[in-house]
Amino acid sequence: LHLSAVKLAELHSDLKIQEKDELSWKKLKAEGLDEDGEKEAKLRRNLNVIMTKYGMNGKKDSQLVDTNYIKDGTESDTLDDPRLEKLWSKAKSSGKFSDEELDKLWREFKHHKEKIHEYNILLETVSRTEDIHKNVINPSEENVVKEEILHNKHRELKDKLRSINQGFERLRKVSHQGYDTTSEFEEPRVIDLWDMAKSANFTEKELESFREELKHFEAKIEKHHHYQKQLEISHQKLKHVEGTGDKDHLNRNKEKYAMLEEKTKELGYKVKKHLQDLSSRISQGLQHNEL
Repeated sequence: LHLSAVKLAELHSDLKIQEKDELSWKKLKAEGLDEDGEKEAKLRRNLNVIMTKYGMNGKKDSQLVDTNYIKDGTESDTLDDPRLEKLWSKAKSSGKFSDEELDKLWREFKHHKEKIHEYNILLETVSRTEDIHKNVINPSEENVVKEEILHNKHRELKDKLRSINQGFERLRKVSHQGYDTTSEFEEPRVIDLWDMAKSANFTEKELESFREELKHFEAKIEKHHHYQKQLEISHQKLKHVEGTGDKDHLNRNKEKYAMLEEKTKELGYKVKKHLQDLSSRISQGLQHNEL
């Protein structure tokens, strides 16, 4: 796959979550609690996202390629959207951003690209499900259940599209005006969650509690970013030392690399699991708004 050390650690975290979710689903299925197959369909969708994200779906150029921004503040990937490419080009040449801020902005653009990609996968899944449903001649109780599944998927599509539109408006604003120093959050995933939380059916007390939890979550993400950078640096050093023939130096670097790799995997898993839990709570609040 030619993945970097950081991407391999992220793949490990994604697959660990997928494995845990599949084990939970198997228990539910054994107890007859996924009769409509919705949870199984979601698992397949999540696996499809992972395979596409890391270039394991057999399609060329489908991988969300790792970038060099961690190492030298430059990018080697494309954003696959003319609007995003134009915004990024303007931001880079505006002189309003430091190197560190450009790194942060690039992460926001990449995060937005991934959101669009996940939306398109869900849209394709919904379209296939609708085609199958339309070809059913005799309506039955099972088809009523499938209509409910489609309704839930359309609601999920609506939530994702709202998040994409909000995210694009933020990117447009930041690209033209620069970063607001008074902004409450900096991490794109946290900004997304906070914007959606404000639209959900939370009381003031619940919203304040959620804000505090997001602050802790952002600190966890920053710690993960720190270890990702250290892992990338350690990987570069290890490759350099391998060419010197110094066995003692090589062993020390291997030990450090293994420690950083394990810590990065562990933090990556915790961040993604926490993100799942927070997203689920917001989704429930948004659904309650529509009832």
